[in-house]
Amino acid sequence: MTLFSTVGLFIALSLLIALVLGFITIMPWLRASRATDKPVDNQLLDINIAVFRARLAELKIDKDAGTIDDSHYQSQKLELERQLLDAQRVVTPMIAPGIKSRLIIVVWVPVLAAMAYLMVGDRTPVFELWAAEDKVGQVADDLLAGRIDQPPAWAIEDGQQLISAMQTNVYRHADDYNRWMRLSELFLSLEATDSALEALSRAYRLAPDNEEIATTYAQISFFANKGQLDANSRRVLEGVLAKNPQHEGAQMLMAMGEARSSNFDQAQGWITRLRASISAKPGDHTQALASLDELSANVSAQQQQASEGIDVTITINTSLLPLVKADDVLFVAIRDVKGGPPFAAKRLPISVIKQGEVNISLSDLDAMMPTRTLKSARADKVQLAVIARISHSGNAVAESGDLSGNPVVISAEQNQVNVDINQQVP
Repeated sequence: MTLFSTVGLFIALSLLIALVLGFITIMPWLRASRATDKPVDNQLLDINIAVFRARLAELKIDKDAGTIDDSHYQSQKLELERQLLDAQRVVTPMIAPGIKSRLIIVVWVPVLAAMAYLMVGDRTPVFELWAAEDKVGQVADDLLAGRIDQPPAWAIEDGQQLISAMQTNVYRHADDYNRWMRLSELFLSLEATDSALEALSRAYRLAPDNEEIATTYAQISFFANKGQLDANSRRVLEGVLAKNPQHEGAQMLMAMGEARSSNFDQAQGWITRLRASISAKPGDHTQALASLDELSANVSAQQQQASEGIDVTITINTSLLPLVKADDVLFVAIRDVKGGPPFAAKRLPISVIKQGEVNISLSDLDAMMPTRTLKSARADKVQLAVIARISHSGNAVAESGDLSGNPVVISAEQNQVNVDINQQVP
């Protein structure tokens, strides 16, 4: 089908619907005109007759009961019959519509419908989507269904068309987790990580028992969060390991995530489990075991650096807690009291704060530059200060409305400090 055939089909169906509705509207007029040349509305007359009959019945009952005499009964009966005759002489003729009125309805209903459709908004994206469907719709379906691995050269001349067709196809088959998985691969090839994660989350919800999908989802989320295991990624990995305790990919991600979160003992525990799992398999695994030894040494080095850091306890004043929002960001840094870039800094989600308090460790692992570290600052006897701020915008530079505390100056030997967030940036 071409673009014009698709548009033509849409217009034809729209006109057909409009004509059917118009015919339904004027059908009573056509039926009334065939019934009689001078149609009469007898509804009011029927009501009058029913009322007069009821009144005559009441008079008869009164006469039989002796409430009224015979002469009074006859006079009232004659009066009611005269009123009924007068009502029969008054009729309301119906005015049947002419051919011009009928043509106006038949013509203007589809015209107004088409004008409303075209004037509501810009239809260009719709027409472009139809064009993409006509050109590469089948290619998109073949890719997502796994019938082909690579699209033909002509189908990727306009990459946006293929992407649009694949997205539309996936939503038409929203319960097919394989299509969501392949769509995520497309987004990853385009470095659209957020879109890839959304597609992977859909695939995981549809097939939570699929280890490949679960591990891929956790892995992409892990690297998208700069090596941090968030609550969702950790839950996914724990689910994989609960069903398959020897899953090497999940164990490696857990080891890397725990090390990044400064949970060094837990990281070493995962490395030990992974080493045992690899060693138990037949074959030569010298290279894999050497990589694990290197990872274990790096974790030990990080643990040593972290032990030389500074523990910061941050407390939010209770009067400021109502101003904290769910999407705020916590910034903690150690810098020279004279200014300049921080020697160590962390940017954390506000969810790390529980009941208005959080404990954070800052060390050379959090250095902004390799040559500007806490160890070098202390060796040079630099006067250091710890600052903490809650940002509503997520920017590293303080803005009006942010919540902050006064900088706390620490000595060269001090390894623990308390910071109270007790003011709002004007």
